[in-house]
Amino acid sequence: MEMMKNKYQMDMCRGPLFRQIVVFSVPLMLSGILQLLFNAADLIVIGRFASHEALAAVGATSALTMLIVNVFMGLSLGTNVLVSNYYGAKDRKNMSRTVHTAVLLSTAGGVFLALIGILLAEPLLILMATPENILPKSRLYMWIYFAGMPFIMLYNFGSAVLRAVGDTRRPLYFLMFAGLVNVLLNLFFVLVFRMDVAGVALATVISQAIASFLVLKCLTDARDACRVRFRALRIDLPILKNMMWIGLPAGIQGMFFSISNMTIQSSVNSFGSLAIAGNTAACSLEGFVYIGSVAYHQTVVSFAGQNLGGMRYDRIRKSILYCILCSSAVCIAAGYGFLLFGGPLLSIYNSDPQVIQWGMLRTKILFSTYFLCGIMDVISGALRGLRYSFMPALVTLLGVCVLRVLWVCFVFPLDPTMENLMLSYPVTWIVTALANGGYLYLVCRRLFRTCGS
Repeated sequence: MEMMKNKYQMDMCRGPLFRQIVVFSVPLMLSGILQLLFNAADLIVIGRFASHEALAAVGATSALTMLIVNVFMGLSLGTNVLVSNYYGAKDRKNMSRTVHTAVLLSTAGGVFLALIGILLAEPLLILMATPENILPKSRLYMWIYFAGMPFIMLYNFGSAVLRAVGDTRRPLYFLMFAGLVNVLLNLFFVLVFRMDVAGVALATVISQAIASFLVLKCLTDARDACRVRFRALRIDLPILKNMMWIGLPAGIQGMFFSISNMTIQSSVNSFGSLAIAGNTAACSLEGFVYIGSVAYHQTVVSFAGQNLGGMRYDRIRKSILYCILCSSAVCIAAGYGFLLFGGPLLSIYNSDPQVIQWGMLRTKILFSTYFLCGIMDVISGALRGLRYSFMPALVTLLGVCVLRVLWVCFVFPLDPTMENLMLSYPVTWIVTALANGGYLYLVCRRLFRTCGS
């Protein structure tokens, strides 16, 4: 049955492919930039109006929070793939079942993550060798942040549904509004009430609650198979099984990503709070370079997924190539641009010359090589859009996570400098991109041969 399509949706199986990729990806990049600007505002407010210890306290939690949430974030990717497959195949029934399963799963999963995060915050921070002078603030930040996890999960799963049908504009609008609220609340809580890390965390939770409400309202007001009816909310076990088959390997991969980053963060922690603050500021800037990677990863998942459902195999091949080229171009332009102005940009976060010096040690290595990460992410996204999720997760686990841990354990001690530690990133990106690229070539050759394309 032909499905009703509103003005925000996109049929990726027909029309000018490159133009569609650009139209789809630009709102994703703008959303990412806005999210990073609002996150940067958190760090700038706390770095400029509190102390470098407060800035370090927030930064020390980033790898740990992603460790706890990544499994469920992987399941949101499974939602994206299934909805895009069913949308391309015009399968209203299974599309509706997937949407309702995703909404209920995100809410229940968010409550579960809130409990886990609050209970494990302090033990894991201690395990990561978080300095004692910032441990209480880091713990408080995590407690408040994880209390808002149901809202964060609902927004991400709901946005995954909208992306799957080609709608990247409304999540951008929702993020703009919620992000402005976040910035205003940051200033209010930190400057007026002197709440430092607690104020930043509370502002994040409130803004995420607003964004999740807007996404949910968008889905409940929909007039097609994306519509959410509260009475129809239930976990459909066959759908959940497919969702987990696609998303769970990605979630586990993300979890091990975080473990490897926690290992690197622990090594950064050994240099002291000034190094942690500089690394935190550099990571915030790094997110702007990462925009091209994550945007075209999400783009290729949706385009490969819809065209697989619609059996348009010629468009799959072209969409992968276009996304690799676009991702590389964006990462190169952003990487070298931010590298050129690294010092002044880092000074926005904290004016301490030592903080800036530590931050520059990270930027000079990673920003010039980030296009490798973009290629790696597009390749793995293409495989997941084609419903091949286990092998890229395994390859990435070995090529990125295990190799980074081995680097920290065996290579870093030979030359215990920040530069040596940061070299682990481009080395692991190259290894993983080559391995997953070879597997993608075999998958596409088999798929196109079987279908006579």
